[in-house]
Formats: sequence, structure tokens, C-alpha cells
Amino acid sequence: MECFVCGNSRTLSVSLHDWRFRRRVPVGGPVLRGRLWRQHLDWRPLQISRVAGGGGVESCVTTVEDEEQVKGFADEEDFVKAGGSELLFVQMQERKPMEKQSRITDKLESIPTGDSVLDLIVIGCGPAGLSLAAESAKRGLNVGLIGPDLPFTNNYGVWEDEFKDLGLQGCIEHVWRDTVVHLDDNDPILIGRAYGRVSRHLLHEELLRRCQDTGVRYLDSKVEKIVEVSDGQSVVVCEGGIRIPCRLVTVASGAASGKLLDYEVGGPRVSVQTAYGVEVEVENNPYDPSLMVFMDYRDFAKEKVQPPGEEYPTFLYVMPLSSTRVFYEETCLASRNAMPFNLLKEKLMSRLAAMGIRVKNIYEEEWSYIPVGGSLPNTEQRNLAFGAAASMVHPATGYSVVRSLSEAPTYASVIANILKKSSHPKQPFSLESGPNSSTQAWNTLWPPERKRQRAFFLFGLALILELDIEGIRTFFRTFFRLPSWMWQGFLGSTLSSVDLIWFAIFMFVLAPQSMRMRLVRHLLSDPTGQPWYGCISPCRAHVQRRHTLLEASPLPYSCTYSSMEFQW
Repeated sequence: MECFVCGNSRTLSVSLHDWRFRRRVPVGGPVLRGRLWRQHLDWRPLQISRVAGGGGVESCVTTVEDEEQVKGFADEEDFVKAGGSELLFVQMQERKPMEKQSRITDKLESIPTGDSVLDLIVIGCGPAGLSLAAESAKRGLNVGLIGPDLPFTNNYGVWEDEFKDLGLQGCIEHVWRDTVVHLDDNDPILIGRAYGRVSRHLLHEELLRRCQDTGVRYLDSKVEKIVEVSDGQSVVVCEGGIRIPCRLVTVASGAASGKLLDYEVGGPRVSVQTAYGVEVEVENNPYDPSLMVFMDYRDFAKEKVQPPGEEYPTFLYVMPLSSTRVFYEETCLASRNAMPFNLLKEKLMSRLAAMGIRVKNIYEEEWSYIPVGGSLPNTEQRNLAFGAAASMVHPATGYSVVRSLSEAPTYASVIANILKKSSHPKQPFSLESGPNSSTQAWNTLWPPERKRQRAFFLFGLALILELDIEGIRTFFRTFFRLPSWMWQGFLGSTLSSVDLIWFAIFMFVLAPQSMRMRLVRHLLSDPTGQPWYGCISPCRAHVQRRHTLLEASPLPYSCTYSSMEFQW
């Protein structure tokens, strides 16, 4: 089968060689930023198409109408966040039909046009946007929701206890009593924690019901820009020139929101987690249906030939729904340049064939594209953000849904308090023109403690990007030897910055000599290590001396920490 996504006969062309690796241009507002960015670009054609031929792998050639789609992004970082060279696959994933899910327009009343001013507009209709809109309306705000009326198409996996804590256990459609990790042919690692597959249909209906019950209103449209007006209010300008006035805007439209938000300049470059998955009917499935396979890093290739995509370490993520119906997903945890989906597909099919698994029927394909890392939003701007638009995706794992759902109530309360305090009893609500009124909300989302935690996660992401397949196996072998509260807290973003220092110490003590040396080199040489190098703050000579000993000594080297000054 060949898959074509076509408009007319023109192919999307853009020069990735010249601009994909550039730093962001530090300019003022969205309009000026876009103009200067385009002056920096070289629009020499480079056809974005993916062709996987041979070996029984299906071909997929993707084309779009013209390069105007690419020019619509704020800058090169924004384009990469949206999908970059894999953009058409991302769009295919977004537009998969989901007949079980209700249309938002059928459930929510329309946003009224005219002079009425909404308290809050939430841009984006994913889990983050729907949950924040519902929680804000629950607190008495007049809330409007704007975004394309698209279903939830991604398969979400969660730790069962985390979703229970959110009161969403009814949205889990399948639970595995335990989770297993395979790093090599030795004994598997049992995690001792139940894992669940979220029903995207039930989650969509539940969040939509909450919006309906609290009176959220909706407009099915794309937002073109946000304009601040002289009275301190904002106007959300949508397609077709529709203008919706409001007191405050929160952007929850996904990671590629650079046209609506400003991000910090000079931060780390965004990396990408990509995964290709299939839900299939199979014969000879070797996995226990009672166990969810969190990671399988084993090498099943029987031939001594280089497997496809060797430069991208990948693992298999497996949800056995029965003995014969299974969801398999080949995942690249993180890479500087997105591992192409056709390469992931080829690697998955090669892996299944080497394991003797015969695919009888394909029910669904999935193309998962998750930007990780990158810069935080500028927390001095008036407009707010939430979810992936607010860089809430865990940089080292790609998880974000649980954090967004869990923080929506608190964030909504802060927004409601801001708006109510700034109102006058005889006048329409109006937020002060300066950014100060938004600062409290930004500080709730990204307080200094959260920023310190994220700095550590960025350090971990940068380390993962440097590791080959053997290095990753060694890293996770050490990781899952940590106390359960420690590795679970790392995955769930619940460790404090002090806990993360102990996490680093435990990792160093438990790691083999080769990994210790790599950790020290990474701390001293990578820019993401500098914040932690300053926080832990041992004297430079002391660290350099231990680094030299680590490299020179063939024997395990024991490091003491008595000279470290924890300046927090």
C-alpha cells in the first residue's frame, strides 16, 4: 500500500539544512519576529517526503499544497515543534477519524459575537485546554474555548495510581497489574506498579462534559493573533476576521504556539521524541498479557547486519490487550533531529519479524511526535500558557497529560483570583494593561523550584541524547535500581530540587565506572550541567581532580561528598 497526502501537484519544499539548526532571533513581538525570521531564511527547495521501499515496508509519500504552510510558523523552532520534516505524518495523526467521540460544537454553546467581553479565552481543545476551561468556568468565570474541533487521537498510557488520584479511573480502559522493562537478555526488571491505557474516547467525553456543565462556550476556528487594546483587554483574532474580546488569554494549543507566545531566548534547542505504533492482531505474541512492557531495549536481530536507523537508539513499548491483540510501538526516546516515521516503521516490522511475530490484521497506525526540552515561555508577557504550550512536557520522558490535568484546578483558581481582584463592581472586568497581573499566574506555573527541577530534567535529556544503545541500557539498569519513590518521582515530576540532588548522588554511586565517568564529563562540559554545577557548587579544582582520577583509575573509584556546599 502507498499512502499519499496531496493537495495539488506542488510538493512542500523548505531548506532544512540552512535554518533548522539556527538559534531563535531575539526580537520583540510576534509580527516583528516573523518578519526578521523570514529575512534570515534561505528558501532553497528540499523536498520533504518519506519513501520506505523494499523489505515489505509500505511506502508513504507526503505532499501538501505549497510552502505557505511552513511560512505560517513563528520561527524555525516553532516549525520543528509542529512536526518539522515529519509534519505531514503529524497532521495525519491529528485528523484520524474517531467516530465514538462527540463533536465539541454539538455539546457546547457558541461564543456570542458582539460587544460582550469574556473573562477568559482558552485557545486549544486538547486535554490541557479542555481541563483548564472547565476548571476556570467552575470558579465563576465566563470562559470561551477556541480551536479546531478535532478528536483525541493519541493513545495515552498512565500509571494507574496517578489517574486514580485525579478521579479519572473511569477513563482507563485496560489495566496491567505490573510493568516490565527488558534491557538485555538477562532477567527482566519488574517495576511493581500498575499501568493503564486511557480510553481517549472516555477522556474526551468526560472533559467535554465538565465544560458543558460549567457553561464553557466554544468557537471552532484557528486563532491568527492576539491583540492588546488600550483598555487593558485583549482581542483574539480568528480566521475570517472574527474578533473575540476578553480580559485574559491562555494559550493551550500545543508546543508549536510561537505565533501567540514569546519564549525565552538562548535556551536549549528543542529535541524530539518520535514513535510509530500499530494495534494489530497477531500470531506468536511472546509477551505476557498481564504485563505492560514499558521498555524493551533487547536486540532481536539474528543477522549480523546493521539494523535500520542504528544511529537512533529505540525501544519497543508494548500494550498486550489480549493474547492475540497487541499495541506495539517503536519509540525513539529523544533525538536532536526527529527520527523519521518511515524508519521507525521499518525498524518495528524488522523487530517483529525477528521475534517470529506474524501480523494478521492492522487495526490502527499511530504517529506520535512529542517535542521535548526547549525554552520556557517568557514569564513577563501578558498572555498566559498551559500544557505543552507552557513547556510542561517532561523533558526526559515526554509525559505531560497527568501534569496538565493535575495542575489545572490550581492554575484556574489563580486566574480566577487575578480577574476578580482586578474588577470594579460597576464596570466590566478589566485586567491591568501591564504584565504584572499575569505574573502571579506565571509564577504559579513556573516558580523557581519548578525551574530548578526542569533544569535537572534538561540535564538528563542532554545526557540521553549523547548515549548509544549500550549507554542507554546501562543508564536504565542503574535508574531502576534506585529506591522506587525516587525513580517514580523522577518520571512523575514530583521530586523536589533537593530530592533530585540525592537522585544524582544515588545514580552516581550505583552506576558502573564507565557511566560515572560519562556523568562527570557531562556535568562539566554540557551547558545544561552549569545550573547544577553552580547549585551543588563544589570547588572547581576538587571536581576537576576527581574527574582526572576517574579517567585514570581502572578500578572502581569511590567519591565522597563532604566538600560539597549545598547552596539552595
